[in-house]
Amino acid sequence: MPSPAVEIADVVFRYGERRALDGVNLTIDRGEIFALLGPNGGGKTTLFRLLATLIPPQEGGLRVLSFDVRAAPWEIRRRIGVVFQAPSLDKKLTVDENLRCQGSLYGLAGGDLRRRCGQLAERFGLADRLRDRVETLSGGLRRRVELAKGLLHRPRLLLLDEPSTGLDPAARADLWAYLRQLREEDGATIVATTHLLEEADRADRLGILHRGRLVALDTPDALRSSVGGDSLTIEADAPEALAREIPVRLGLAASVVDGRVRLQEAEGHRLIARLVEAFPGRIRAVTLGKPSLEDVFIARTGHRFETREEAAVG
Repeated sequence: MPSPAVEIADVVFRYGERRALDGVNLTIDRGEIFALLGPNGGGKTTLFRLLATLIPPQEGGLRVLSFDVRAAPWEIRRRIGVVFQAPSLDKKLTVDENLRCQGSLYGLAGGDLRRRCGQLAERFGLADRLRDRVETLSGGLRRRVELAKGLLHRPRLLLLDEPSTGLDPAARADLWAYLRQLREEDGATIVATTHLLEEADRADRLGILHRGRLVALDTPDALRSSVGGDSLTIEADAPEALAREIPVRLGLAASVVDGRVRLQEAEGHRLIARLVEAFPGRIRAVTLGKPSLEDVFIARTGHRFETREEAAVG
């Protein structure tokens, strides 16, 4: 049985006194599409940098494609593809020149390099832009070039940091279709960081990072099922008081998240009338929905899933 693509054991990483990663344990199988989901500052970018061998580990163990990150970073770099969130293109070069430069770094040359550039240009809708300078391209087109660069040498593990940055919904769907094709045809393992709930939903499995800790790990469907029942969100003038009274009067568990009362109950639609009747004039609105990945995040952390600008490094 092949070893996992990624093995992370009790990893801790600090920036000064702050723990960006706090005892993370995680195994990612070969051929898996895995998403690291979390708000900015949750720790996913730090973990991405460790896996990409950009920063050395401080505590704990990391193995990538059976190689220890500390002992054999160069062996890992030969076998992985990395697409960063920050741009890495030379704007004064054409699309084709950027791809050829990248390919040459991995030993590609001649007809093999030309064919590979052509294949990826076709796949990402860049075939008619190969002779265009990157500085003339839109943000979305530049992102496609970045993705093509990361795939030129057919990596066994592809690391993507916020891969949908700059892509419209159609291009985002095309990207994930290609990632699935890459997994099926080449057996590649794909690890993507994201703060987009709908993007994480496309992965085989996902891990949710919050304040440096892995608070959830499973398939998207299994995580939603773990929440149970329907999700009810109540807007009220006095949410704290209402959350205290609901268990007493109706026997239902309630909590306050970001100023709204939340309940998770089976057949939630039947509770709406009971709530309104039990607390006349105190409820402004009730929203009913099926459990989502945001509900999973709330259940595990007690906070809404919000994307904030990173204060430092996350």
